[in-house]
Amino acid sequence: MLGDQNSLMSSTSQLDGILKEKLDEAFHQQTSKVILQDIVKIASEHAPIDLAYAVSRLPPDARPVIYDNLLDREGKIAFMINTDASTRTVVFRHISDLEAKKLIEQMPPDDAVAVLEDMSERRVRRVLDMLEPSKAARIREIKQHQRNTAGRLMTNEFFAFPTDYTIGEAAAYIRSHPGIDLARQIFVLNEAGQLQGYVPARNLIINPSHLPLKQVMRPVLQKVNAEASREEVVDIVERYKLPALPVVNADDFLVGVITHEDAMEAMEDIADATIAQMAGTGENVREYIPTWRRLLARAPWLLVTLVAGLVNVGVMSSFQGYAEGALTFVLFFVPLISGLSGNIGLQCSTVLVRSMATGAFSAGTKSEAVIKEMIIGFSTGVIFGIIAGLLVWGLDLIGVSGIEVNPGVVGIIVGIGLWGACLASTLLGVFSPLFFVRVGIDPAIASGPIVTAFNDFLSMSIYFLIAIGLKALLL
Repeated sequence: MLGDQNSLMSSTSQLDGILKEKLDEAFHQQTSKVILQDIVKIASEHAPIDLAYAVSRLPPDARPVIYDNLLDREGKIAFMINTDASTRTVVFRHISDLEAKKLIEQMPPDDAVAVLEDMSERRVRRVLDMLEPSKAARIREIKQHQRNTAGRLMTNEFFAFPTDYTIGEAAAYIRSHPGIDLARQIFVLNEAGQLQGYVPARNLIINPSHLPLKQVMRPVLQKVNAEASREEVVDIVERYKLPALPVVNADDFLVGVITHEDAMEAMEDIADATIAQMAGTGENVREYIPTWRRLLARAPWLLVTLVAGLVNVGVMSSFQGYAEGALTFVLFFVPLISGLSGNIGLQCSTVLVRSMATGAFSAGTKSEAVIKEMIIGFSTGVIFGIIAGLLVWGLDLIGVSGIEVNPGVVGIIVGIGLWGACLASTLLGVFSPLFFVRVGIDPAIASGPIVTAFNDFLSMSIYFLIAIGLKALLL
């Protein structure tokens, strides 16, 4: 299965590359006639979804040309749903309100809301006023919920029937409403309209048409309210492998359904945001962004690193007053201390952040997880401190260390200093995610440049303090 997935990823990536080359070549032709002919040919040979991904790598002014040359409205709708936000923005600037209305009226309400996010509020109101009232009402109903909640992920077009409906009546109703995509599960409501259960679409085929739905329905074991976070939705859908997750209000009335595909798309968005935060950048590398904008996206985080580096220079300058004899050689090991302790702290914070993201980290397991990470960090510091001390001493024995004072003293200082720095970085790596959660900030940034910068300062300060103290004791 994994091999098939890797093969699929490879083939789609290869297709994206081929399309990118074709589009680049078409838009760099000298004659507009040749450009149009090439674009029409590309649009006719490739699926709109593939084009939707490929155009994100083109300059913004070239993207509406692809949209204009798609063969039919259905293809244009698929293109707009699957492309990125910047492409939708430039396409909406290019087309009229009437054209936008024709696109939106044929989209499912949840997709329409996502697409309309890339249009100005004033224009959204104009387009919604042009739609059929019932369609506009469904879109407004979803749009009123906050971003990144179950209310935004759900669709309010689904099939739900009273318990006394027969399978035949439900099937007939579904056949008469082909525009509603969600038919893998149908939901069953009581007389008051509250959610009672669901019936898999397969049961509509294998059971006699005269059976009432209440005889074949199954209980709903998982459901969320509209204010639930997208992280909670993703966790439930992924854990229980649900094809659809019902969304209910406070009175247990069914207000929407989240499909497995929408939950997985939300998971990808969460992963993209998390990776960007951990890397210390807000840029989207999958779409065309001018170099200066990519620089600006990275600059704020790099500024943090710059400031922290200047602070570290101040720490090292302060230490120079004590740097004589064995302490002179202690300075040579600063890159070793910073690098090793930084990796240990990063490992601790990454493990905890991942546990939080997957739901393995809870109030009941918090103490156990923190103690385990502390033990691992402490043990790692001891092991690598001993190794580093022995290597410093051993290098002097074979005459390659260049240390002119007692190498045993330098080895002890480096070994114990490394242990102290690793212990400090472990504390920072363990407790920084907990702090970020407490103050309401995504803990993923605990693994980014901010903690890395703090770790350099903290580990170096601990290392120097230990070195000064041991020098006073040993020399």
